Amino acid sequence: MSADELRGRLLDPGDAIAMEAHGRTEAAVLIPVYGWPRNPGLVLTERRADLRSHAGEISFPGGRRDEGEELVETALREAEEEIGLRAGAAAIVGALPPVSTFVTSYRVYPFVGLIEDGLRFEPNPAEVESVLLASLDQLAEGYAKRRLVRRGVPIRTDTYSVGDKIVWGATARILGDLLERLQWR
Repeated sequence: MSADELRGRLLDPGDAIAMEAHGRTEAAVLIPVYGWPRNPGLVLTERRADLRSHAGEISFPGGRRDEGEELVETALREAEEEIGLRAGAAAIVGALPPVSTFVTSYRVYPFVGLIEDGLRFEPNPAEVESVLLASLDQLAEGYAKRRLVRRGVPIRTDTYSVGDKIVWGATARILGDLLERLQWR
């Protein structure tokens, strides 16, 4: 599948931004895709375990929108701050519908960006414990419905494994949508 075919399976970023979603705070994430189209994979982050929100979770680079900033700019800025990915290193090819977080009330806008193979990442030690790379094949194979306990409440939810790490929540919903659009399941 070419980059143009990939674009055709994703939303136009402007259309995604116009979509409604719940949440008081706007945020954006970058879904960095490497190895396209031969052996595509994604770049994720493991958040530090001592952070106030989403501690220890696996996520895409991203964060809260700054005042006056476009959401695509937010995703690119956060990727640079969190993993050292220069804004010009990602070619935005599309977006996915916004996703809501339940506990923190964020409205998260995901943008898909193609990056070169073999880039070196510099995780920000204040926010990121590690940078994880996973092929789409690995992610699809690691899918499972799991029972997790969060804040004392058991939930049954979609998850993906990346080595010994579990992707769940908003990141798993974003990942599931991407894999479905790419017909990778």
